[in-house]
Amino acid sequence: MEAASAERLHHRQAWAARAALAATATAALLPLLFGGVRGVALLAVGVVGLAVTAAALWWALSRRGPARVAAALLAVAAPVAVVALFVAANLLWVVVLSALLWCFAVWAGRFALRSTGLRPVRMKEYRTPPPRHPFLILNPRSGGGKVERFSLREKAEGLGARVVLLDPEQQQDVMELARSAVAQGADLLGVAGGDGTQALVAAVAAEHDVPFLVISAGTRNHFAMDLGLDRDDPSTCLDALSDGVELRVDLGFADDRPFVNNASFGVYGAVVQSPGYRDDKVGTALGLLPDLLSRQRGPRLTVRADDTALTDPQAVLVSNNPYRTGDPFGFGRRERLNSGRLGVLAVRVDSAVEAAELLLDPNPAGLAVLTAHEVVVEADEPHVEVGLDGEALLLPSPVRCRVERRALRVRVPRVRPGVPEPPPRLDWRRLRKLAAAVGRTAVPGRTAALPAPPPRQESEPQR
Repeated sequence: MEAASAERLHHRQAWAARAALAATATAALLPLLFGGVRGVALLAVGVVGLAVTAAALWWALSRRGPARVAAALLAVAAPVAVVALFVAANLLWVVVLSALLWCFAVWAGRFALRSTGLRPVRMKEYRTPPPRHPFLILNPRSGGGKVERFSLREKAEGLGARVVLLDPEQQQDVMELARSAVAQGADLLGVAGGDGTQALVAAVAAEHDVPFLVISAGTRNHFAMDLGLDRDDPSTCLDALSDGVELRVDLGFADDRPFVNNASFGVYGAVVQSPGYRDDKVGTALGLLPDLLSRQRGPRLTVRADDTALTDPQAVLVSNNPYRTGDPFGFGRRERLNSGRLGVLAVRVDSAVEAAELLLDPNPAGLAVLTAHEVVVEADEPHVEVGLDGEALLLPSPVRCRVERRALRVRVPRVRPGVPEPPPRLDWRRLRKLAAAVGRTAVPGRTAALPAPPPRQESEPQR
């Protein structure tokens, strides 16, 4: 039975690979078949239009006044003009059909490869008894009032938790609240709030080796997303108090400041310092970007990621575990939170040409994607502006970022949505091999030899 099921799967994979290759070839040939030389020339014009659009966007962000307005108009006019040219040549339908075929080819190719590549590492779950004295900090302002909307306080107290509701009118030290709770016997610390607040309490939980509970009541909930929690209904996170398991995850630090998501230096780090950023994010950014991108304001940075040095980037993102970069639909997610490595994204763009390269080149020179155990950010000024999990800080230069592997015990519900698996990278050589297997598997008594490798096993953490 299992052999027959495996053979059927191999057949489906092989036909999907064939469909992907056929769709790719058809998408590439359509402009030539229906438009001839003119169709190919129009495709070249389309690529130029994309380059012009990217350059115009760079000018719009790095200029002020009439130059910004003209660049914004050009960024709109360039793609409109390209579409108009295809309509005039009666080839727009060819472009649309080619794009749909490319999308189908990507989908079919990923389906064919999904069971043949390495499977993602799953964070190991640890069965532990429920906490007896949980302590939760709830921020009523987070997420536009989710604490009240989902009755988080009432449900938490019904499950035996001691709850502190932060006062919006007062500045309260959440780390001191957490340390005091541990001193009084709390055996779990939890937070319903933004990622910045969660990081502070998480550091106390790691310091005292007590479990940490994430309640997805913030606005974006990036940490909760990468833990596989339900971001639509934060009340389900409280199920971990009665029916939960533990995950051991990493905790990042910029000097002695903890972060669960990332530390941003350069452009974003400077923008979040502005007093008007909270009330008008777009307007504040547009007002500051010309000086920041042209380096008329802010320090010049040097980044050292282990043995790699990056000079003068305008923006640097150091993350607690690397973000996915190969899949546009999964960008901003982390496949795992316990690799013991920092992710590094650094951008340097000094001209419209480099902005176009960033869009069109698969490996642009202005983008660096690295992983490292330690990242040191140096500046030519005494202090560095940092956005730490969205919170504005000013730290002395240099700033040393590190990660403490599996330092944090996170308690999560046993039943939760989970983190979506990343799609496999398209490997055209493997697709061709799979497609060729169609002929072999069609012969009676022969089975395609494409077994899936065993899943990667996660090693036990060193405690």
